[in-house]
Amino acid sequence: MHLPQLIERKRDGGTLTSEEIRQIITAFSEDEIPDYQMSALAMAIYFRGMDPLETATLTAAMRDSGRVFSWPEDAPPRVDKHSTGGVGDKVSLVLAPLLACDGLWVPMVSGRGLGITGGTLDKLESIPGFDVHLNEKQCRDQIEKLGLFMAGQTADFCPADKKLYALRDVTGTVPSRELIIASIMSKKLAESLDRLVLDVKFGPGAFMKTLADAQKLAEGLQSAGAENHVVIKYLLTPMAEPLGQTVGNALEVTEAVETLQGRGPEDFVKLTLDLCEKVADSPREKLAEWLNDGTAWRKFTALVEAQGGDVGTLETLSSAVHVAPVIAPFPAPQAGRLTKLEAGTIGAASVQLGAGRKRAGEAIDFSVGFSGLRKCGDLVEKGEPLFCIHAPSEEALATAIDAVTKAIEIEDV
Repeated sequence: MHLPQLIERKRDGGTLTSEEIRQIITAFSEDEIPDYQMSALAMAIYFRGMDPLETATLTAAMRDSGRVFSWPEDAPPRVDKHSTGGVGDKVSLVLAPLLACDGLWVPMVSGRGLGITGGTLDKLESIPGFDVHLNEKQCRDQIEKLGLFMAGQTADFCPADKKLYALRDVTGTVPSRELIIASIMSKKLAESLDRLVLDVKFGPGAFMKTLADAQKLAEGLQSAGAENHVVIKYLLTPMAEPLGQTVGNALEVTEAVETLQGRGPEDFVKLTLDLCEKVADSPREKLAEWLNDGTAWRKFTALVEAQGGDVGTLETLSSAVHVAPVIAPFPAPQAGRLTKLEAGTIGAASVQLGAGRKRAGEAIDFSVGFSGLRKCGDLVEKGEPLFCIHAPSEEALATAIDAVTKAIEIEDV
């Protein structure tokens, strides 16, 4: 393999063979390819793209760069869900235990926050004692007992993806559709799934800004799954306003707890059920019943307990365990109909408050964010709270107020 020739071929719009792609990923994983050459190849892919076979091969090669879960032949169907990222998106916290109630196995390997989008692992770690660092034996034992685990990516799980993403993050190649597909699907395929549902978001609070771009990404993800024998279903969902009524780690866990107890906001419940029924065996009505009668809640508390979390803190997580020093309502500047509460601006403000990371490895503040978010279409009175801001200081609150003022539009009625 002469890598400069392969870089030149892709730069000029040519294709790479399956064997060449596998050799590249193997050599990169074993530190036989310098970062500058892999970065050049990533940039060539960014501009020239890859065809469906190239993308599927890259996905499989990245999957096979590390450990792949294996399950007993008589195991229940394995299912999972992936979201391309959203503001206030805490769906996994409810969806995973709900699907496990259906007798399915849910081996959920999740990630941390990226940019303005929150991460499932960060939310889970706001629960005191919750351990996301499970080894293979712990994952296997827990899924056989409970039907699910929710854990982070280990060093030997898709290491090529982790290494390549670090390069993409600093070389301007994160938005490459083919590299996004390979990154997402390699990790999901390494779970050895039978079914996967994708929540592909678009709009100001998502990586894909337009419906057309989201559709192309969804079709590419579905094609990569089909090439690797996994049934892929997807939904295209708007991210113009935050999902549900909270943004921020402990605040979102609190909302998930309320939803698991049958008291969730309408848009959050609907999206969760929409995604679940794409991969569940039972009908939507049964899933809704489990969500409302405490079955899914009991499964979630069993998950928390199994992974070392303090179940006793779940119902007071944002009111007693993680309480921001400053909590202030944001009053409506006028009466009328709320027509805009832009997710991207709210998400960026949440990161600035400390709910997300500005640099890799940075500590986050579980207590900060937004609660009581009103929904577009609501009628509001002047001075009525549109939401509450949970801030680490008065100074941070003032900065957040300046930022989110631009996110809001109210029209006269």
